[in-house]
Amino acid sequence: MGPLYAALGVSVGAIEATSTPDERRAAYACDVCYGSVSEVGFDVLRDRTATDVAALVAPTPDVALVDEADSVMIDEALVPLVIAGSVAGSGPSPRINKVVRGLRPGVHHRADADERNVHLTEAGARAVEKTLSLDLYAPENLATLTQVNVALHAHVLLQRDVHYLVRDGRVALINASRGRVAHLQRWPDGLQSAVESKEGLVLSESGEVLDTITVQGLLGRYRSLCGMTGTASAAAEQLRTHYSLGVSQVPANTPAIRQDSPDEVFDTPAHKEAALVAHVRHTHESTQPVLVGTRDVAESERISAALREGGVDCVVLNAKNDAEEAAIIAEAGAAGAVVVSTQMAGRGTDIRLGGSAEAERKAVVAAGGLCVVGAGRHVSSRLDDQLRGRAGRQGDPGRTVFFTSVRDDIVATNTPDAEPVPSEAPDGRLTTSRAHRVVTHAQKVAEAALEEVHRNTWRYNLLIETQRGLLDARRTELLHTDRAARDLEQACPQRWAERSEEVGAQVLTEAARAITLHHLDRLWAEHLAFLTDLRESIHLRALSRENPLDEFHRAMIPAFTELGEQIGTRAAETFDTVTIDEDGADLAGEGLQRPTATWTYMVHDNPFGSEMARAAAALSAPSRRRAR
Repeated sequence: MGPLYAALGVSVGAIEATSTPDERRAAYACDVCYGSVSEVGFDVLRDRTATDVAALVAPTPDVALVDEADSVMIDEALVPLVIAGSVAGSGPSPRINKVVRGLRPGVHHRADADERNVHLTEAGARAVEKTLSLDLYAPENLATLTQVNVALHAHVLLQRDVHYLVRDGRVALINASRGRVAHLQRWPDGLQSAVESKEGLVLSESGEVLDTITVQGLLGRYRSLCGMTGTASAAAEQLRTHYSLGVSQVPANTPAIRQDSPDEVFDTPAHKEAALVAHVRHTHESTQPVLVGTRDVAESERISAALREGGVDCVVLNAKNDAEEAAIIAEAGAAGAVVVSTQMAGRGTDIRLGGSAEAERKAVVAAGGLCVVGAGRHVSSRLDDQLRGRAGRQGDPGRTVFFTSVRDDIVATNTPDAEPVPSEAPDGRLTTSRAHRVVTHAQKVAEAALEEVHRNTWRYNLLIETQRGLLDARRTELLHTDRAARDLEQACPQRWAERSEEVGAQVLTEAARAITLHHLDRLWAEHLAFLTDLRESIHLRALSRENPLDEFHRAMIPAFTELGEQIGTRAAETFDTVTIDEDGADLAGEGLQRPTATWTYMVHDNPFGSEMARAAAALSAPSRRRAR
């Protein structure tokens, strides 16, 4: 788009994960700036820890135009943006990892239906206690219990090549909604160190949450907000609820002639994958290009290996080789090409029929265009539609088909009580309408669960965003004015007069600003930690027929009021005792040191993530209905 902008006299820039602060400022200063929502969000969060105006990067928000709007504003909104400060890493010890690795599922530990939480059974607790020779639940062993729980989460719920990769001796997280590596992101609460310990890697630093912002909170800062996507209609209600945005459908440039075949349903994942490989091999023989869409890295590598064993040469595109995406997609439409990919496969771009060889286009069109094969339903039908949308673009021919199983993870997780659907066919194929309904119903349950998570996340974060806005306004005033100096001069007049004669008013003003900003940021981090603990237990209020959300708000409002009062009190106490010389306030000498490093976290924010929480939420449903 650069040449077009230049022709119109409009400046344009872009920010990437590797951009320096100066490059980011230059990009933001352009008339149009491109950047991912996470990069923009993390710039905002980093600015909220700045102690000098010159260190600020993000501009005043004005207009935001979101590409792939439903993916960013709905799917990625499930993962709040979090910035953390450094604390020495302390993952589970090798001994604890060995104990946890020997525990048996269903006997020593159980995970909830959606595999977001895992816990020890009584037998599991006894096994751990016997091996470690201690009372696991004694107060003095709290740190050990925490390490066991974190190690259990890392070993049971986080799978290599599904949730993360090991690359260059480090753990790299995979962004679930994009299928790409989430650069510079980590898990919180010791989980990163636990996975590193599980994989036998050097432990990185751990950290505490300094600040957080939701995608809704970030985009809500903009005066004007709009977006585009090919699958907005299915997300219209959520876009209206969470962003107050309507959806308008733009007519296609050319009529779509793509053929979408009904799902091919099988009794087991093994039969499903065998049929998928046979289908791809048959299609490949006709020189029609094939794109196989998989749900994670492990599945992409398993299917590609099966294809190669069947004599089909294919290219794999996943988080392990994301740097090669452009080159792979450029040739994905070539005659006879077979690409096995995760969700990252060229979304938002056209796969050109014939690839880079324009002369081959007619032959590929005659062969039927691009054939997209799905290796299973995703948790959202919109993701299925995005995969289908790789074929038949701009009036090109194409066809799509999904291969599913009534024992796929989406069915087992979302409809665990569904009765088995047997097959009498030797290849395990199921042709009854009941089999199709099982898979479709499981996907609808998954979509409803995701919407509930999104709704709860926003409801619980709405007041937090309001409080953050109030505190941010105060922080901005402290950063740009001499308010901190005025406040401390009034609170500590004698100390102010003494130090002013020694070091001068300008040094004292900067010292006052540094002291007050430190305590504001410290208290906000403590407030977030309090709210996290509060939210993890607040669902229990439902057992006494109280509305957890109302009780959450009732507890957090006085806590924030106290925070506002404590900023001035703590700043005055520090000002009275801290050493102030020509170099400013020696906060480190008072034990008030800012983190030496910051990074971003990837978390799944679900206020009702566990079975107990959902049960409590269900109990509170009558009171919520009365409240409405």
